Amino acid sequence: MNIKRILFLALIVTFVYSCKKDDGGSSIPPTPPRLLSEVAVENDAEIKTFLETHFYNYEAFENPTEDFDYRIVIDTIAGVNSEKTPLIDQVKIEVVKVSTSDLRLGAEAIVETDIPHNLYYLIAREGEGVSPTSVDSVYVNYQGTALSGDIFDSQIGAPVWFDLPGLVNGFRKGITKFKTGGEVQENGDGTYTVPGSGIGMLFIPSGLGYFNGSATGKSYDPLVFEINLLAMKSSDHDGDGVITALEDLDGDGDLFNDDTDGDKFPNYMDKDDDGDGVSTRDEIEIDAEGNVTFPDTDGDGIPDYLDADTK
Repeated sequence: MNIKRILFLALIVTFVYSCKKDDGGSSIPPTPPRLLSEVAVENDAEIKTFLETHFYNYEAFENPTEDFDYRIVIDTIAGVNSEKTPLIDQVKIEVVKVSTSDLRLGAEAIVETDIPHNLYYLIAREGEGVSPTSVDSVYVNYQGTALSGDIFDSQIGAPVWFDLPGLVNGFRKGITKFKTGGEVQENGDGTYTVPGSGIGMLFIPSGLGYFNGSATGKSYDPLVFEINLLAMKSSDHDGDGVITALEDLDGDGDLFNDDTDGDKFPNYMDKDDDGDGVSTRDEIEIDAEGNVTFPDTDGDGIPDYLDADTK
């Protein structure tokens, strides 16, 4: 199962309902999705219970042997493992506000706004490189499971490039907590090693994941991702010379609500951001080393490429 396809589809989730007519000609109305606020509380309780009753092989990361594969192994705190430090004491939390409009749930959904969701992340090894933004492209090994441990997708040992804007919110935001590895090393057998890469896990409530989708086998299911961040590159989706990270003008991680000229094309997909008939590329300056500056010809505090009054 391809995570890129699943995660992208999760952002534009649509539903096909079958309507059954009775003898009187009436039909059964479609069942609306559950309340986002209700599921958020339920998922958080499920994730907390898991974190309180499980641990990971932190001792192996603290004192790695030469043959250690740097894979995270989760086990239950019980028996000989009863004294292990639980995950709940090792994870960090970021609170992310989610609205029904973010999940594209359709007209049947009851509208809710800014419902807080706890995104839990575990850093087993931070990484020695740089952290991506939520709109960059990343090269990762990963494995996705439900809290039950059932695997629904995996690219362990076969890293792939992901364009983060196409992935679910929890993955996009969570991976920014890690750093990339060091210089890529060729092993001489056609394989490559990236030392010092960022390794950890994400524990994602369904409101930051697939919500009422069934990628894990059931709806409203929290997600767990094992992450190994190897490399990243800044994206320029529209090729206008302004990297996508800078097209998120309000810094909220949502590229779709930044549309300077109101033409229904967000800036990161618009080659003329201010709609003045002059391309963005012609209103910025890029030197021989690739450094970008943003002229403000009329001195009004708005760079030319975002200011329709200057050409």
